[in-house]
Amino acid sequence: MATPRISGKALRTVARLSGTRVGQMALFKVLRAELGIEALSALPERMRGPIPLHNRAVGGRPPRELEDRKLGPLVLPWSFTSASIADAYRRGVITPRELVERVLVSARGLEARRPSMGPFSEYAQEGALREADASTARWKAGRPAGELDGVPYAVKEETGVCGLPLRAGSAFLPRTPVEKDATIVDRLHRRGGIVVGLTSMTEFGMTPTGANPKRNMPRNPHATDRLAGGSSTGSGVAVATGLVPFALGGDGGGSIRIPSALTGVFGIKPTWGRMSRTGDYFGGTVAHVGPLASSTADLARVLEWASGHDDEDAETLSAPPIVPGQFTRAIGRGVRGLRIGVLESEWDDASPVVAKAGREALAALEKEGAELVKLDLELARHAPAIGYVVIAAEARAGMRGAWLENRQEMSDDLQVSFAALDAIGAVEYLETTRLRAGLRRELAAAFQDVDLLALPTTRDVAAQVSDQDMESGFMDAKVIDALCRFCFLGNLSGLPALSAPVGRDAAGLPVGLQLVGDAWDEATVLAASAHLERIGAARLERPGASVKLLEG
Repeated sequence: MATPRISGKALRTVARLSGTRVGQMALFKVLRAELGIEALSALPERMRGPIPLHNRAVGGRPPRELEDRKLGPLVLPWSFTSASIADAYRRGVITPRELVERVLVSARGLEARRPSMGPFSEYAQEGALREADASTARWKAGRPAGELDGVPYAVKEETGVCGLPLRAGSAFLPRTPVEKDATIVDRLHRRGGIVVGLTSMTEFGMTPTGANPKRNMPRNPHATDRLAGGSSTGSGVAVATGLVPFALGGDGGGSIRIPSALTGVFGIKPTWGRMSRTGDYFGGTVAHVGPLASSTADLARVLEWASGHDDEDAETLSAPPIVPGQFTRAIGRGVRGLRIGVLESEWDDASPVVAKAGREALAALEKEGAELVKLDLELARHAPAIGYVVIAAEARAGMRGAWLENRQEMSDDLQVSFAALDAIGAVEYLETTRLRAGLRRELAAAFQDVDLLALPTTRDVAAQVSDQDMESGFMDAKVIDALCRFCFLGNLSGLPALSAPVGRDAAGLPVGLQLVGDAWDEATVLAASAHLERIGAARLERPGASVKLLEG
């Protein structure tokens, strides 16, 4: 049986126990059993590949060449998109200065709620208003910098923004302002985008729950007694509440797709190397950066605006050049002729409400001309266990200094997690990477026959959470595994993966459908997601905690 959720004094006791060798080994034994790690050693040799020497995504075949059918535009979400904001500026309905002021005031209003719904850990008020004034002048003169000029957006606090601190959800990293923008922020800034603040994340991104006692974390805007998911918690909430049309997030094991699914927005983890990580806090071989948005169209726009080669990030140099419009044109393709692989083992492991909503969305795509193909990938069900070992070992090694010097300043749940990770040996890590190579090989073979894979984003809807859980942090292996169960497949392979909101349960909690594409084929993933929007099978639902900043 799974261990119960632990928080408060009980968690503090376990954190102290984790400081002993006996306690460390006991904790690791429990976690490796509950998270499926124990089962990896028994998998046969035929499932393993060579120890990987690179992180590049392995494609089944070149990106698909599909006809742009120029299908009708998508239905606008209840809030706004970057395009609808630009249109409002063009028509003189509102100015960038006025909109940015509304965003900042509304964000503080959400923060003042109890429990808090505020998504920001830092505000960029002075710089945002200064840039908004400059944008207002450009629009007034009829010379905007482009469609992004004056559009407010948010950035997860793991990605550098000039003049703001880079603290990755921690309390002990210094508040020293970053001296330059991360590459992806710089590219959006050059197009006139305005950062209004940094969004709260879980501590060093080491939990997908959305709880972090070092921050005043927002709850789920659809139900304040539920988790919003993480680690890009604030980015999901900022979009879901209507504060911004898109936000930047980071994804090492589902941390873009999980909050997207739980808060009911769109989010994509692009192909490994598509977007530069220069200026991002995290490294390793599974951590990606990408956008969360109110529509598929804005996912496409951000990918076009912010992607591309970066000499400071060698991982981007293998990416094929982006042809202007290649992602935005995909919005009009539709799904006729697409072969969508359905992993039955994954759907069988989802809760009834998640499986029902996801299968109904797939049935809708089938009626639109897609072909559903049943698939079985032997290693898919083991992807989360492989992922836990890989991301945990890399994070623990990368944070060696912080662990040695600042352990007592970390939250209790993070202390417990890192203490248990010390028991992962080099041989186990390397043997696990061989299973990762086997998974990548299996996926490449699958994509020789299909264009997309469809699976749930999370096993269930957002879990309940108490005030004590949020204040002290908590350990709950069952909740963690339910959130990460289907996401590591994309991180371990480096393949693009998107979550689209395709339904709600009886209590109004969102359900996410995950679409995984072949290497460098974000266009096909975006085409399918956009068509779900077009036919009404995926949509942004307005939550109870929200603001309407732009009418019409």
